[in-house]
Amino acid sequence: MHRPHRESAVRHRIYSPPAPAAPFEAFPGRGRTKGDAVAPSPPLPDELASAPPRRRAPSPRRLRAPPPDEPASAPTSDAACCLCAPPRRLDAPILFDGMPAQNRGKEDEGAAVETGEEDRLGALPDALLHQEAVRTCVLAQRWRHLWKSAPGLRIGCLRNDEPVSVATLQRFVNCLFSLRGASPLHTCKLRIGDFSKEGDEDRVNLWFRHAVASKVREFKLHVEDNDYMDPWLSLDDRALVSHHLTRLKLYAVRCHDNFLDFASCSALEHLELEYCHISSATKISSESIKSLSITNSPFSNDSRLRIYAPNLLSLHLDEFWSMAPILENMPSLVEAFVRVTDDCSDCCNKLYHTGKACNCEYCDSGNIGNGSSVLLKGLSKARKLVLISKPEMFIFKRDLRWCPTFSMLKTLVLDGYWCARDDFSALACMLEHSPVLEKLTLQLFSEEPDYIFEMKGTFSSMKRSSAISEHLKIVEIKSEDFDKRVFKVLKFPCTFNITFSC
Repeated sequence: MHRPHRESAVRHRIYSPPAPAAPFEAFPGRGRTKGDAVAPSPPLPDELASAPPRRRAPSPRRLRAPPPDEPASAPTSDAACCLCAPPRRLDAPILFDGMPAQNRGKEDEGAAVETGEEDRLGALPDALLHQEAVRTCVLAQRWRHLWKSAPGLRIGCLRNDEPVSVATLQRFVNCLFSLRGASPLHTCKLRIGDFSKEGDEDRVNLWFRHAVASKVREFKLHVEDNDYMDPWLSLDDRALVSHHLTRLKLYAVRCHDNFLDFASCSALEHLELEYCHISSATKISSESIKSLSITNSPFSNDSRLRIYAPNLLSLHLDEFWSMAPILENMPSLVEAFVRVTDDCSDCCNKLYHTGKACNCEYCDSGNIGNGSSVLLKGLSKARKLVLISKPEMFIFKRDLRWCPTFSMLKTLVLDGYWCARDDFSALACMLEHSPVLEKLTLQLFSEEPDYIFEMKGTFSSMKRSSAISEHLKIVEIKSEDFDKRVFKVLKFPCTFNITFSC
């Protein structure tokens, strides 16, 4: 059989009218079994044989980047779950022809029918394509604009990549939100690096507000660690207004009073602030949140931050800087974790160094006569409590002077702070004010979660002290080693007829 010349075959594939095509092969070589025959090309018509050769249509990879005043068609990036960004190159927005965006949809729908080709990829369900919306939009004509309705955005969240600056993201994200229009969002995750250029903070705030206007339900803003003297990106001091936002997670941003008043976010249930600067704020307020986590965040050194969350179910307060916050009444609280570290400014020298002079709030009787509690009163309705503190911090012992009754507390976890320097008055006070306590755990002299030494105690007889809960069944003592300090601690529970076994 005569085999056409290579150049003629190329011209034939360009100029010949469409013929019945074999099924589209998305991945060359797949789906073809050994021995499948490939039909030879028919001879080139005489009227085309003499035509000058023409260049093959350029592939999408060779297309130029759009000029600044030319609208882009579709951003590209690496997607993992919905839509991901940023693009490494900005020459990808023009992946398709120059057809206006408003006309593409209708012509794309009938393209496969006109050519007689069977669009098997285009027949896949939209829900599947949303997982890789940007990268799959080049494989089938029906998918070209499907990314615009993707319910989730992940911008700057490329795996194992360095964070991308706001300046690099600017054109991509502006184009992205502009082309999406009013399509609603379920999730939006924004991860940024450098924001040192003028106007960068304003751009990030604009993207945040655009996501909220798109009825986003879950929003996460993560500002990567940097070497700035002031590493926190400042959010606008304006109240958020959304009846759709349910989860908000912020990392390395600066928050102010108006922003932290979530009265206009009626659906917000989960709030997480990590490494967020809250020193200029006086109150965090929300009647809807059920879970609140604040970790590694600076508070004010001049006045105590107030936290008002009457419907809160779970509280996680860890490694806060400066003064401990005032927890207002939380009648629905189920569990709480509070740890006071060296970053807290509520410290007393006398608690750490015997005989050393100190004029802290705990030692100065003139500053503690108001009878107000900082932490414990707000935690008094919890079912489970974990209270951990450095020995020199006075805030818990200060609150014990007006110790509330923990009327619903069933599980209590304490560290060595509550029985430091052979002083068990703080531990005794907690037990006396926990009438329905069922389980007590003492994690002694170790901050690590793994303990080498562990003992469980039970009552040796029916006789027990009226000072502790009649419901108390289990007492656990965990330590990294058994030494004199642990032995002294063991003597205290034994006064309540509790015996221990390893």
